[in-house]
Amino acid sequence: MNFELSEEHQMVLNLVKRFVDKELIPVEAAVLQREMRGEQLRLLEAEEEPLLKKCRELGLWALDAPPELGGANLPNTLWVRINEELGRTITPFVFPPESPNMHMLLATVNEEQRRKYLEPYAKGELKAAIVISEPGAGGDPAGMTTRAEKDGKNWVLNGSKIWISRVATADFSIVMARVGAGKRHEGISAFIVDKGSPGFKVTREIPMLAGHRTYEVIFENCRIPEKQLLGEIGAGFAPMQLRLTVRRLQMGAWCIGMSRRALDMMIEQAKQRTTFGTKLADRQAIQWWIADAATRIHACRLMVYDAARMQDEGHDVRTQASMIKVFATEMATSVIDNAMQTFGAMGVTKEMPLHLLAQKARVMRVYEGPSEIHRMTIARRILSEAR
Repeated sequence: MNFELSEEHQMVLNLVKRFVDKELIPVEAAVLQREMRGEQLRLLEAEEEPLLKKCRELGLWALDAPPELGGANLPNTLWVRINEELGRTITPFVFPPESPNMHMLLATVNEEQRRKYLEPYAKGELKAAIVISEPGAGGDPAGMTTRAEKDGKNWVLNGSKIWISRVATADFSIVMARVGAGKRHEGISAFIVDKGSPGFKVTREIPMLAGHRTYEVIFENCRIPEKQLLGEIGAGFAPMQLRLTVRRLQMGAWCIGMSRRALDMMIEQAKQRTTFGTKLADRQAIQWWIADAATRIHACRLMVYDAARMQDEGHDVRTQASMIKVFATEMATSVIDNAMQTFGAMGVTKEMPLHLLAQKARVMRVYEGPSEIHRMTIARRILSEAR
C-alpha cells in the first residue's frame, strides 16, 4: 500500500499544518480559561469569524465537497490527514461544512433540497444537526420509536431524541424517524426539519465532558411539508450509516492527532524533567510509554489511511470504520493518560490541554456507537463471513 501524497496534496496538508500551528493552537489559552469557568467549549464569534475568513482566503473550505458545490473534491486519503492535524489542538474548530452531514445530504437530496439546503450548507451559509439517538434506544439506532405519519400533504412527527449536538444553533436538522410498524431497519426514514418548526422543541441542555453540550428534543405533532422527506420512505438507514462511517473515520484521524500531541508533550517533559537525579527519559517506564504510544499511533494511522483508500475506491468500509472507532479511541485514552502521568500533578491541572484531550477521548468511546456495540458488530460480520 502506497500512502504517499501527490505534490499538490502535500502542499494542502502543509497549509493545514500551518493553520493549526499559527491560528488554532494560539487560541487554546482562551479556550482553557473558559472551560475552567465551566463554560461551553466553543469559540466566541470574535474568535471564529477571523478563522473562517482565513479559511476562505486559503481555500480551506468544503474540502471534500464536489466541484459543483464549490468544493475541492479532495480524496478521503487526504481528508483524514487533514483531520489528523485538526486533532492536535483542543480549539473546537473544523473546516466548514461538517462533512458527515454533507455526505448524507449528497446521497439523498432532490434538486429542490439541493438548492435550499445542500448548496448553502456547503457554502457555510447554513448550519445543520443530525437527530438520531433516543432515550430508550441508546447505541441501537434501529430501535428508534420516533414516528412519522402521513397526513394529507404533510408529515407529522412524534417522539423524543437525546444526546443531539448543535441542534440549538442549527438552521435545519436531519431527523430520523420510523414510518409504519416495521421492525429494526424497516421504515426508518430521514426528514429535514427547519429551525422553529411548530412542535419541534429543544427541552434540555446537557453538559458533557470536555465542555461540550448536547440536547434533548421532542416532537409533538411536528408538522412538516411532504417535500421535507429526505430520500425515499424506509430508505433512511443506509445513508445514516454512510454518515456514521464518515464520522468514525474522522474520529480515528482526530485520535491520531490527539495522541501525537500528547506524545510530543510527553517526550518534551521526559527530556527536561529530572527526578531523584535521573532524567525521566532515562527511566524504563517512561521509555516504554513512549515506545508503546509511537507503535499504537503508527498502527492506527495505517488503519485509517487504508480505510480511506478503500473508501476512495468505492469499497464498503463499515467494518473497518468500527475497528478504527474502537482501536483509535482506546489508543488515544491510553497515550493521553500516560502523558498526564509523566507530568505528575501538572498533568492533571486544567492549565494544560491534556485534561481536555483526555475528556474528548473518553466521550469518543461512547458517541457514534459505544465500543461494546462496535465489537459486537465486528464479531457478527466476521462470523457471518466465515459461515
